[in-house]
Amino acid sequence: MRRSEDTAAGKKTRSDVSPFVKLLRNLVIFLFIVVFVSVFYNMRNKERTTEVALMSEAVASKTFRSVFIREEEVISRSGDGLLSYSVPDGGKLGKGSVIAKSYPEDEQLSTNAEIERLERRLSILRKIQNPGTLESAQPAGLSAGINESFRKLLYDRDKKDYSAISGEMDDLLVLMSTYKIITNETEGYTQEITDIKNKLAELGRDSVLPTEIITADHPAYFVSYSDGYESELTPESLSTVTAQQLRQVEDRKLQDPSIVGKLINGYSWHVAGILDNSRHEFAVGESVMLRFESSADTYNAVITDIRDDGDPAESVFIIESSEFNSDLVQHRAESAELIKDYYRGLKVPRDAIRFAEKTVEEIDPETGKTDSVTAERKGVYTLKGDKIEFKLLDVIYEGPDYVLSEVHEESDAYVALYDDILMEGVDKEYAGKELQP
Repeated sequence: MRRSEDTAAGKKTRSDVSPFVKLLRNLVIFLFIVVFVSVFYNMRNKERTTEVALMSEAVASKTFRSVFIREEEVISRSGDGLLSYSVPDGGKLGKGSVIAKSYPEDEQLSTNAEIERLERRLSILRKIQNPGTLESAQPAGLSAGINESFRKLLYDRDKKDYSAISGEMDDLLVLMSTYKIITNETEGYTQEITDIKNKLAELGRDSVLPTEIITADHPAYFVSYSDGYESELTPESLSTVTAQQLRQVEDRKLQDPSIVGKLINGYSWHVAGILDNSRHEFAVGESVMLRFESSADTYNAVITDIRDDGDPAESVFIIESSEFNSDLVQHRAESAELIKDYYRGLKVPRDAIRFAEKTVEEIDPETGKTDSVTAERKGVYTLKGDKIEFKLLDVIYEGPDYVLSEVHEESDAYVALYDDILMEGVDKEYAGKELQP
């Protein structure tokens, strides 16, 4: 009986407490939601759109249609037949050097190419088999030589010095083959030398003498085509060539079987082009760089003349350079880029630029003394931790939607690498203070 009464009392107590517990639980949940929403709202308010200041490069340049003007001499031949050239385009010739040989049949051209290939191979094998080379060779020295030759090969490749690449490949082959012999990886190349000699003798019996040999009568560079402008676009025409003449120049190659090619005298050359210089961005005597569509290289040059017929927007530029390679002889006219300068600095979006009063140390040019000067200055607001700072810009280049700022590692007053640049508006009174929710 006693137990039934206790049970009834317990049920009554739990029934009385349950509404209070529910209320307390709901209140805790409500407060938790309020706190969460408040924290989330404050975090959203503290968010700022920023961009990191990173190093970037820019080029101040103009694109134009360039026309090459060089001292050139057309080389012709008297007879017919097929030409076998002894020098590539852009190759350098000495006085008396063979430019090309003329043969009556095309079969002889392939025979000559095979003879040239075998003679080159034979020369390499003889170097390898030379007793003096084998006696003095040591594995360590050969290994070092192979590494050095490989580095030279990469260097020549980057410079596009193709004539040097051929020689470096031969030297590398000699070193690697010699290494194989002294390390007993191969017994030698005596049998291959004998086979090549026999093959050369066989080809020699079937060879035909050239009907004509064309040689150079003075040192020059060679190009295997003519475009018909050699007597018109000369160094003497530089002072008189007009914009109308330049527009009419075509990039062409004449199909005349009597023309062997042409000689280019000297390594100095010019390009002429029509550019807009109404803002006087370029001046005579200014050092510039040229980059052509057919070449990945840039060439140092100097502007030697700028003239116009009353319209600076169509100025005739004459530009001279003394840097020469085979890429420069492939065209008479092609698209080019006239580069005024390269710029490297911190890239800053234009939308982030602001103006604010800033005190900086400046040197008086007259007295040489350093004074603190406060003035309205161009800069950006940066976010560092929970603080906003105004930092100066030293603009060295202006792009369409950004600027490049000079790096001032010695001063904290200027924007620095990896600074977080604020993109949104910032009130001046916040500079140097902690962000508030």
